[in-house]
Amino acid sequence: MQQANTLRSLSGNELAGALEAILMVVDQPVSQTDLARALEVDVETVQQSLQGLAREYETQSRGFELRNIANGWRIYSAPRFDPFVSQFIVGTGTQKLSRAALETLAIIAYKQPITRARIREIRGVNVDSVVRNLQARGLVMEDGQTVTGASLYRTTNEFMERMGIASLDELAPLAPHLPKRDELSEISKTLEEK
Repeated sequence: MQQANTLRSLSGNELAGALEAILMVVDQPVSQTDLARALEVDVETVQQSLQGLAREYETQSRGFELRNIANGWRIYSAPRFDPFVSQFIVGTGTQKLSRAALETLAIIAYKQPITRARIREIRGVNVDSVVRNLQARGLVMEDGQTVTGASLYRTTNEFMERMGIASLDELAPLAPHLPKRDELSEISKTLEEK
């Protein structure tokens, strides 16, 4: 119990240090509630300290930053140093997603929850192995079933974390990237001619 009493009386700097120590070892975002529980302080105090740390890292031009992503907080390398980080980790086994996987992931992200049959209908090709691959990578998961028994898929917190977003509402709107009606007519004509 000695340790619990020590944690309750953390000063502002000690609390910030304790939060940093925890956030340096986590492999996924941690909620303010979980951090508050671990440190035995109230959630508002943790939130204020996290926001203060995030501002501090930003103003000091550190090589890392603190982000609130996927319903939790985590330390990430600063985007401006991505070229250096990428160069360092090349050859460490990280694999990029194929175009098919990216297209399938985008469909799931924007249409979720969605069945494999609907994804197949949109993409025009079989997506079973692609969906299994995305599941294995932790980017999508089953989220119930339709009345006919077909599995529904949705993105995971891992997807949001990798995208750098706190919620799906932060996904870029699609409308600005879609062709206009007259362009769609041209595309349809071209496809019919083939």
